[in-house]
Amino acid sequence: MLAYRHAFHAGNHADVLKHVVLMLVLRHLNAKPKAYRFVDTHGGAGGYSLEGRYARQKGEFENGIGRLWARTDLPPVLADYVGLVARLNPDGRLTQYPGSPALAQLLLRPGDELRAFELHPTEQKILRATLAGNSHARAIDGDGFTGLQSQLPPPSRRGAVLIDPSYEGNGDYARVVATLRGALARFADGTYVVWYPQVTKVEAAQLPRRLAALARGHDHLLATLTVQRPDAQGFGLAGSGVFVVNPPHTLKSQLAATLPELRRRLAQHDGASYSLDDGATLRPFTSRRA
Repeated sequence: MLAYRHAFHAGNHADVLKHVVLMLVLRHLNAKPKAYRFVDTHGGAGGYSLEGRYARQKGEFENGIGRLWARTDLPPVLADYVGLVARLNPDGRLTQYPGSPALAQLLLRPGDELRAFELHPTEQKILRATLAGNSHARAIDGDGFTGLQSQLPPPSRRGAVLIDPSYEGNGDYARVVATLRGALARFADGTYVVWYPQVTKVEAAQLPRRLAALARGHDHLLATLTVQRPDAQGFGLAGSGVFVVNPPHTLKSQLAATLPELRRRLAQHDGASYSLDDGATLRPFTSRRA
């Protein structure tokens, strides 16, 4: 939705989970010399100032990246992630946070391609500036749900896709499922990372099982992190989940070691939790609409 601005939420606990998973996926793709394409369906501004009025209004980053920043006792995966964020903050102060396109730029090699979609005109302008100077990166003014198909399959037949809309409208949940279905039909071997919020909506609760039904026949993995309670009216972002289709074979063990640390360090109440399920343990949602 054009009213949504991710700057309010940049660097929060959901960004930490999403970007740790994205980093691990791209690190794995980097292990082989052949180039690949990374597509971000909802790129946002690409990067965010944590000193701006949007980020400061709610200060969500303070309970996300802020809890990991400048720590010297982080396990390797989290130290790697914080090290990437530190590259945007060379003076040692946490003032900038990378969106997914900026994080990807830090990881992609010279021959790898980056395609980031964004509809919001202000975010699109900043995104273009973020990717300027990289001849292999392109900010696309358009709807990532419909535009993704034009980017698949990549010329190299290697690639990863991040699907992370705002979910401000209930229609986004159905569009995620439809988009992933179409993407798998065009590029069955790609790695697909789908982020979703843990909120009190039926659509949010059903989404991971709908994705599991769609991904039947493919390896898939679901990681969730729940760090806070909804407010008294049942609203608020309690946590988030990341569903990965065709995950790297290393991802499950890496997340098994990292999720307990994220829960411990980002928990905002005693009931904070995490989960890690694969195709053998995640029960698909059976519905004609799946």
